[in-house]
Amino acid sequence: MSGTYGTEVVETPGVGLRLPAKPENVALVRHALAGLAAALGAEEGTIADLKTVVTEACMNVCLHAYAGEDGPLEVRAWGEGGSIHVRIRDQGAGIRPVADDGRKSLRLGLPLIAALTSDFEIRRSPDGGTEVGLTLPLVPSPADAEDPTPPTAPTATEIDVPAGEFVGPILSRVVSMTATKANFSIDRLSDAVLLSDALSTHAPDSYLGGMARISISQDESQFELQIGPLVAGSGGTLVERLAIPGVGMSLAALADEVAVESDGEADYVRVTLSGS
Repeated sequence: MSGTYGTEVVETPGVGLRLPAKPENVALVRHALAGLAAALGAEEGTIADLKTVVTEACMNVCLHAYAGEDGPLEVRAWGEGGSIHVRIRDQGAGIRPVADDGRKSLRLGLPLIAALTSDFEIRRSPDGGTEVGLTLPLVPSPADAEDPTPPTAPTATEIDVPAGEFVGPILSRVVSMTATKANFSIDRLSDAVLLSDALSTHAPDSYLGGMARISISQDESQFELQIGPLVAGSGGTLVERLAIPGVGMSLAALADEVAVESDGEADYVRVTLSGS
């Protein structure tokens, strides 16, 4: 079997589901995709991660895409290139950064999905709604399997988001969660969210390729945020736009440091905030 999903040609082996976007249907999707992954030879760890990210993404559709009204949840999954690929689509308002219903979801949302997948994207479907794409490797690569050295933990979380309406709410929620984990006071948490909102507001059209990458690292009392890739030369302009007209100060003063870095092709704005 083969077919198309949105604009993408999907090759089998794979499964496709179209069902009402209701929380009680998420278990069916989870088990169907776990069965496919097992048939494709996925390791138990991959199957567990797959069930987790599918639950998060599908539950978010069920809770938020249709504002309490009826609507479809469409899921397609297939194996290709040593990985399992999943596309989850709605025809409504799309997902939010964190699912709100703690009884049904793990409440970790997009950062969790990004951490457990090798590839993760969100995009507006050509015919309306939102499409979430997930990819997980079925088994470790041969090089990883032969290397007795434990893998190095990533130093930062990276989230790729379509430039535009998604950047602001996702950045705000991620910054708020990270500041809370870093034990920020209420005042410093408010400063962090205010600064992140200003950054996302003033850079809607500056991202190269129409995609924004949010990179964030955190320790016990501070965190570092980087956004980009911005069109070369626009990083400084973005920082300048943080100035408050008629007041003689800038929102950049809320941070410990705001810097613009360049790799020769694009600019990146790096913000460091501490809890004190």
